[in-house]
Amino acid sequence: MPKRRRQTAALPYRLSSDGAFEVLLVTSRDTGRWVLPKGWPMPGKKLSKAAEIEAYEEAGVIGTTAKKSIGTYDYDKVESRKRRIPCRVHIFPLPVDSLLDKWPERGQRTREWFAPKDAATSVDEKDLRLLLGRIETVLRN
Repeated sequence: MPKRRRQTAALPYRLSSDGAFEVLLVTSRDTGRWVLPKGWPMPGKKLSKAAEIEAYEEAGVIGTTAKKSIGTYDYDKVESRKRRIPCRVHIFPLPVDSLLDKWPERGQRTREWFAPKDAATSVDEKDLRLLLGRIETVLRN
């Protein structure tokens, strides 16, 4: 099996007015699937900071990621019909301070708030589904 390349993702979240957790997902540019804002490591930046930058670029999120990852998930990034890159994504929680009306990838993606269980059923990756299904417990501890 080929070595998995590392990626980093933000898990933007907030508490609703009634105290319930909500998770922000974005659509991928190529397939329109619901995903976390994610990307490749950035030279000179910690994975947590790179995840924060991806959340800003892909979803217009303003906030500060936690320094420690809360988990990982694996997927194959499809580059072309014949090329797939096995990836392991490190997830960093990101409490959302605010959302911008304009952000770099605004015209390329849609963003939406989900209840954690709805977010879990909206993503394709099994390990990410499992994490989202128990995210309230993970973040409260």
